[in-house]
Amino acid sequence: MTLAYAVSKRIRKILAEKKMTQYRLEQNAGISHSTMNCFLNARYKACNLTTVVLIIRALGMTIAEFFDDPIFESDDLMVE
Repeated sequence: MTLAYAVSKRIRKILAEKKMTQYRLEQNAGISHSTMNCFLNARYKACNLTTVVLIIRALGMTIAEFFDDPIFESDDLMVE
């Protein structure tokens, strides 16, 4: 699994838990729809850290809370 895919899965999971729409996340983070689609569909080979932090803050989480998930502990996590 790639890092981009792991970030995408984590964002989608949190959106579902918080019953938040993609649109609301885009508005809260100040991120365009096309950029958010690229993140949620793991189209980026590399995740821009600034954008990831904006998304994490818009989700109402700390960076530590976001990355404290088993999906990021996989030995098979590929960084492109």
